[in-house]
This record gives sequence, structure tokens and C-alpha cells, in this order.
Amino acid sequence: MAVAEIILTILQVILCLGVIAVVLLQSGKSAGLSGSIAGGAETFFGKKKGLDDFLAKITVFVAIGFAATSLILVVISK
Repeated sequence: MAVAEIILTILQVILCLGVIAVVLLQSGKSAGLSGSIAGGAETFFGKKKGLDDFLAKITVFVAIGFAATSLILVVISK
């Protein structure tokens, strides 16, 4: 049981760093003066969606893995 706990803890740390990296790579919402200028242009020309959609999907999968390993570690530790 100790080996499984160590492996899950290492996986937990990797997933934690993955969540942080993927969230930081995503583009933020437009805000401030530059956001108000670019926001009007996005309505006409559209927003680049390729990378943002891909990162959003990866974020969901990594977050689900992180939550699952967290729950498994709690169950194993008791």
C-alpha cells in the first residue's frame, strides 16, 4: 500500500504543476483600455480559438485527474 501511495503522490504533484501551467498559458479576459478597443474588433473579426479551446480541454482533463487522485489519496490514507 505504501508504494501505491508514493506513486499517487508523485502523480498528484505532476498533475498539480500541470494545472498551474495550463491555467497560466491560457489567455485572460480582455480588460482595461486595451480590452475595450480589442473587444470591439473581436466581434467583427472573431477571436483566435484554436489554442484557447485546446488549452481549455486539457485543463478539464488535468483538473479531473487532480481531483480523482486527491480523492483516492484520501481514501487510501484512512
